[in-house]
Amino acid sequence: MRALIAAALAVSVLAELAHAADPPSCALPDYLVFSDKRLRHVTAVARKDKRFSIVVLGTGSSMLAGPDGANLAYPARLQAALTERLPAIAAKIAIHTKTAQTTDEMRRGLRQLLIDEKPDLVIWQTGTVDAIRRIEPDDFRSRLERGVEALRSGGADVILMNMQYSPRTESMIAVGPYADSMRAVAHQQSVPLFDRFAIMRYWADHGSFDFYASGRDNGLARRVHDCIGRALATLIIEAGRLAIEPGPKR
Repeated sequence: MRALIAAALAVSVLAELAHAADPPSCALPDYLVFSDKRLRHVTAVARKDKRFSIVVLGTGSSMLAGPDGANLAYPARLQAALTERLPAIAAKIAIHTKTAQTTDEMRRGLRQLLIDEKPDLVIWQTGTVDAIRRIEPDDFRSRLERGVEALRSGGADVILMNMQYSPRTESMIAVGPYADSMRAVAHQQSVPLFDRFAIMRYWADHGSFDFYASGRDNGLARRVHDCIGRALATLIIEAGRLAIEPGPKR
């Protein structure tokens, strides 16, 4: 039953994105995309070797359906944004996503992920499935803390990413305690939080994205993921203290 609920809600969120009007811009206030937490390993590797590696670890909301979904989802858009803004630094992104995984299920695979990928940075998107399954918030927080500690002990920087905002499903899933726990863990562990929930809610509240409107294509889903990728690139560049190269003149 929980699997069916999770699948239904994931489809609902993506359907909202797919059937809303394309927004005018991805503009965000600074407080939603900047962090005073540093990505020190990324800084060191990028300055020394002119490269760094990223693993995106997440669930279904890190993906988009369809034959071009992988190229349009936020990990690929992050890759494109980093390539555009840091042409002198090679950023390699590996994607480890699987639907319906809890934080603890992902945590159990971290050791092997570190061995296989040797990432400089792990972007860990989680929280939604735990909220759907009503995992005890204290257990969720404890498992998240242990996962972050394992990643940092393995030599990787960490960015935590929380759940999507969805006005249609907000009343069905009590995400508040899990979002609060992720903010607390990020602060305690001194790692940046990419507050996707607050970012998407800001876009909705300020009219950039109309998640209630209907349309004929999945333009909004692509646009949201593109905006998320660009915002993530900004956070990485700022937290990693990476110089922004001037773009080509147009």
